[in-house]
Amino acid sequence: MEQPVEVLPPPGPSAPLLVVDGANVVGSVPDGWWRDRRGAAERLRDALVPVAADGLPGLPGPLAVVLVVEGAARGVEGVPGVRVVSAPGSGDDRIVELVAAEAAAAPGRRLLVVTADRGLRARVTALGAEPLGPRTVRGGAGGAGDRGDASGPGSRGRTG
Repeated sequence: MEQPVEVLPPPGPSAPLLVVDGANVVGSVPDGWWRDRRGAAERLRDALVPVAADGLPGLPGPLAVVLVVEGAARGVEGVPGVRVVSAPGSGDDRIVELVAAEAAAAPGRRLLVVTADRGLRARVTALGAEPLGPRTVRGGAGGAGDRGDASGPGSRGRTG
């Protein structure tokens, strides 16, 4: 049974929506995430709280932040500032559904998707979203201008 796609309320009437591919971002850093996928998703969620409030370099906050999780990370709870959506199946498909619903409900709203997955980047770009690389929210070289793919072990990692 598919979950309905709901339009997400922004923190402000024109706040950009930042959708984070949790599996891909967690998997972009080989830090042992595979030993505790749920814990890794919770750490990412917590790291996104200041992003929601303060924004990113070149993109001031507040931002509406949605973390999409799948697999073993399903069930991670949201916290103030970060909504967590558990994908019933493919996280990528759920991200595309969310972006499509937001694009239809709020034309002109800035939509950004954090992932290094080339296929997902192409799908959300076709819907009008801007893809950003994982380092955008993980820190490190590249910052908000990181529009490239992550490299190294786990760059296409999954949380489930």
